[in-house]
Amino acid sequence: MATLRFTCAVIFIAITSVSAYVDELDDTFKEIRTKEMWLVEFYAPWCTFCKTFAPVWYEVGAELKSMGSEVNVGMMDCTKYTSTSSEFGVRGYPTIKLFKGEKIFNYNGPRRKDEIIEFAIRVSGPVVRAIPNQQMFQHVMSRNDILFVYIGGASLLKEKYVKMASQLIVYLSFYSALETVLPKAVTLPEVPSVVVFKDGTFFMYDEKQHGDLTTWVNRERFPTYTKLDSYTLYAMGDSGKLVVIAVENEKNPSEESIRLKALIETAATEYKDHFSSNYQFGHMEENSYLNGLVLDEVKAPCIIVLNLSNDGYYMPKLPVKTIEDLVLFLNGILDGKVKQLGGNGIVQRIKRTVNDAKTTVKTMFDAAPASTCAVIIIPVGVVGMIIYATCTVKRVDDDEDEEPQQTGKKAIADKENKRKNLASKKED
Repeated sequence: MATLRFTCAVIFIAITSVSAYVDELDDTFKEIRTKEMWLVEFYAPWCTFCKTFAPVWYEVGAELKSMGSEVNVGMMDCTKYTSTSSEFGVRGYPTIKLFKGEKIFNYNGPRRKDEIIEFAIRVSGPVVRAIPNQQMFQHVMSRNDILFVYIGGASLLKEKYVKMASQLIVYLSFYSALETVLPKAVTLPEVPSVVVFKDGTFFMYDEKQHGDLTTWVNRERFPTYTKLDSYTLYAMGDSGKLVVIAVENEKNPSEESIRLKALIETAATEYKDHFSSNYQFGHMEENSYLNGLVLDEVKAPCIIVLNLSNDGYYMPKLPVKTIEDLVLFLNGILDGKVKQLGGNGIVQRIKRTVNDAKTTVKTMFDAAPASTCAVIIIPVGVVGMIIYATCTVKRVDDDEDEEPQQTGKKAIADKENKRKNLASKKED
């Protein structure tokens, strides 16, 4: 018993100590937010996800403080300060935003400590970071799977690069360097240039060939073949590419899963020149996101191609046994020979909304059955009572004493009797 009390006391002290680095904010935040940098979680006390996420958020605050970061960490109860949260465009919980002067940056990545801290450090620093020497260049390359670098001095291209970086810094870091600090293996035909290092090689931006710089960066900011999750797919929505996915069964991996992953990776690497402008390749262990998109259970292992711009998808009708089968299927999509399923039409949107509602209710019920039943049953009961009362109310006439009007032979006989009675009274 004493051991249990000691353990509880240690846990309580640990939680209290880390939560001390997170400020509870109120409506006065609107007045102070531009004076310092703030990383803020907008939450609701009833939100199950917010409760689960709370310890992670406290760790974020403690670690940023220990690193000497200039970013303050706070949290705001949106049920208390509704006007402020609405002003900042909060639509769901938990929502994470970084406030830097007049600018507000939304965090849309995984709700994990390391990713959130990396986001805060990246966005709070310079929009474009200078690389001063070759040693630092090699260090930066070793730490980034995708590396965008502006090479050269002042130019119109650099102005476009800085403007682009200020928009996309929420996703990754951007760098600049002089040509003299490039590794000896990297030679450029012209300077200034914007270069992306990825997949063990590098590519140069060409305005005539690639068009808008921001669009090109959005297309190239992912590895050609990578592990995917719902957050990554959300981010890929701006790339304009179709996403080819080998769906795995994480609980029961099989030889078929390994084979399909190998086929997808082969298409990504060996057919890069043919497919890289139209397709992004990857593998995915979870399929809850896919189930919501397809409105059915996506049975792994399988291959699916997503059109993130309109919530459409493609699935091969025939088994994909060889790389030739996969290439034929992908070419068929580009040629319009393979029919797109799903989409964002009105009927499909209604179905998806109903499915999302069912999923949300199921998630709430699994987490808190009693409160979920109360939330659903009470409003339904009230509405039912109102409808019942409206339908059963009796009509009140102006003359409540008036007898109901009779019809048929009996009514005619009653009228004749009344006439005779009136006639008799007159004779009397």
